[in-house]
Amino acid sequence: MDKVMAAAAQAVADIPDGASLAVGGFGLCGIPSTLIAALAGTGAAGLRVVSNNCGVDDWGLGLLLRAGRIARMTSSYVGENKEFARQYLSGELEVELTPQGTLAERLRAGGTGIPAFYTPAGVGTQVEEGGLPWRHTADGGVAVASPPKETREFGGRRYLLEEAITADFALVRAAVADRHGNCVFHAAARNFNPLCAMAGRVTVVEAERIVEAGELHPDAVHLPGVYVDRVVAADASLGKRVERRTTRPRIGAVVPRTGSEEK
Repeated sequence: MDKVMAAAAQAVADIPDGASLAVGGFGLCGIPSTLIAALAGTGAAGLRVVSNNCGVDDWGLGLLLRAGRIARMTSSYVGENKEFARQYLSGELEVELTPQGTLAERLRAGGTGIPAFYTPAGVGTQVEEGGLPWRHTADGGVAVASPPKETREFGGRRYLLEEAITADFALVRAAVADRHGNCVFHAAARNFNPLCAMAGRVTVVEAERIVEAGELHPDAVHLPGVYVDRVVAADASLGKRVERRTTRPRIGAVVPRTGSEEK
């Protein structure tokens, strides 16, 4: 079955208000920027998004957030987005913070039909006890708090019960996809993308390169096409962003003294 669609706008046109989305990427690495931009053009609002983070103020999911289109985020890290902090603290945005490994496993479990699992992550913290503020009131109070989690002991150690995550749609980015939806991810972009793809009831992939069916060696496939419903070409003109660039001197380079070094 040929799953390639002509345009990203066509691939996300049926995402309605209030839809749940699993969106791949980590920071700004491997984010489906073409699909996010297309979704920003549809007007869909009240979105409930599951993603490791919410981009930055002017890129990635931050574009939807700034436009007031996201109602709820399930994430593990939100530190680089000032608008995210403002909306959360003012009560405009509901946020479920989840340990990163737990979030990954909740998505994987959802994609494989496992309804819940036990994990040691979060035992003895507010993740277990409940009370984490999911939504604030306008005056800084807590409007919605996390519930306590069920626990059970295995081998003398206590574990939390975590529920799997599924979503109405998944938006992911691949380095290469064939026309049947088989995908290959490049390096660190193989982070949350396969997991989000598995968790979506309708999965849309943007690929930097689309090849004919049979061109990908079966051993090279990271995500089988059975999880993918639609494939579009990534818009290369959007480029790729680095969230926080840090560098160190080239080996052998002379680093000038500033006069402030300790004597």
